[in-house]
Amino acid sequence: MNFPDIFQNYWPLLALGLWFAYKSWNSKRVVAMLPELKKNGATFVDVRSAAEFASANAPGTINIPLQELGRRLGEIPKSSPVVLCCASGTRSGMAKLMLRKNGYLNVHNIGTWSKLLG
Repeated sequence: MNFPDIFQNYWPLLALGLWFAYKSWNSKRVVAMLPELKKNGATFVDVRSAAEFASANAPGTINIPLQELGRRLGEIPKSSPVVLCCASGTRSGMAKLMLRKNGYLNVHNIGTWSKLLG
C-alpha cells in the first residue's frame, strides 16, 4: 500500500484529527485572551439548553440556547466582544457562525463553559 492509497483510505480520520486539534488550539487561544476580553466588556453567552445551564454554569454568563439564538440576537450587543461556550464547543461554534452572519465582528468560541471558571 503506497502513500496515496493510505491517504485515500484514512483521510476522514486525518480530517477529524485536524478538526479536534484546531478546536483545542482555538480554545486555548481564547482562554489566553480572556483578561483582555473582560476588560473590553465582553458578553459571555452559554448556548446550552436551559436545563444544562441550570445544572451548572460559569458566573457572569447569560443563557441563550442555540435554538433560540436567532430570535434573541437583540440581547447581545454588537459593540463589545462576545465569548460563546457550550458543553463541547460544537454548538458554540455554530452560534459563532450565526453571529458572524448577523454582523457581529468580535466573536470568540471558548469551547466548554468550564473554561470560563479558571
